[in-house]
Amino acid sequence: MTDQFKHAALRAIRIERNAIDALTDRVDEGFVTACETIMACQGRVVVTGMGKSGHIGNKIAATLASTGTPSFFVHPGEASHGDLGMITSQDVVLAISNSGNTEEVLTILPLIKRMGVPLISLTGNPQSTLAREAIANLDVRVAEEACPLGLAPTSSTTATLVMGDALAVALLEARGFSAEDFAFSHPGGRLGRRLLLRVADIMHTGDEIPRVTEQSSLSVALLEISRKGLGMTTVVTEEGELAGIFTDGDLRRTLDRPLDIHGTAIVDVMTRHGRTIFEDQLAAEALNIMEDLKINALPVTDHNGRLTGALNMHDLLRAGVL
Repeated sequence: MTDQFKHAALRAIRIERNAIDALTDRVDEGFVTACETIMACQGRVVVTGMGKSGHIGNKIAATLASTGTPSFFVHPGEASHGDLGMITSQDVVLAISNSGNTEEVLTILPLIKRMGVPLISLTGNPQSTLAREAIANLDVRVAEEACPLGLAPTSSTTATLVMGDALAVALLEARGFSAEDFAFSHPGGRLGRRLLLRVADIMHTGDEIPRVTEQSSLSVALLEISRKGLGMTTVVTEEGELAGIFTDGDLRRTLDRPLDIHGTAIVDVMTRHGRTIFEDQLAAEALNIMEDLKINALPVTDHNGRLTGALNMHDLLRAGVL
């Protein structure tokens, strides 16, 4: 029985992989027309489809919307009972039907045509009514379904989903859609935090910054490290510019030397020209610097070199960047 399970699974994967491979020859002038039509659209892409095609349509609409192409899904059955009012003359309709003759979809075609809304279809039958009525048909026909009965939509839904992704990616690149643009559509997730959160949003400022002057003794610096709890202290000039940093690592190296912690000036044992980060840089960049240099804290400066903040790995962890 174990071999039977594996055989069936591998057969399904092979059939669906073949269905995807066949799509490469279908990225044709019709695909280009579909892209150009959507790029010229002043409204939104309205995706519709019944049954499994509807489920795939929901996902395609969501992918388009999150990659720079305003889009939403309308159920064709509901469209005939009022939801057609959601479609405007500025929109483009993307209709999905494997047969190309789904009754609920065909029912709303005359109304779409009457509004002058461009129609793009994804069908498994290029000779179908839906394909003929569309200004561009994306051919997603498959040689066979992965379902051994040939009944459950499997290969056909996979091919449709992949073609929808290809359309979304082509439009994304044409629009010059960036990772930061993507983050604005996903502000609640980890990706959004990594791409939107700036150092200034999470750094310690004001009295929270561990800070001593160049004339301070080593003992004063140690007290400042303990009070502020960031595992380091910055060392600044009288003008407020960053002169150096003194970390836990510097302390360990200092203790190997016969120094008087009360008589030794911090300027003599600090790290000069240590790595810093600007307050307007991404918090994710601070994480990359810390990981690359194997350090746990960073001073933050403005572009004139003045100390404006400090942060450590725990701050990044609390912010969800790590």
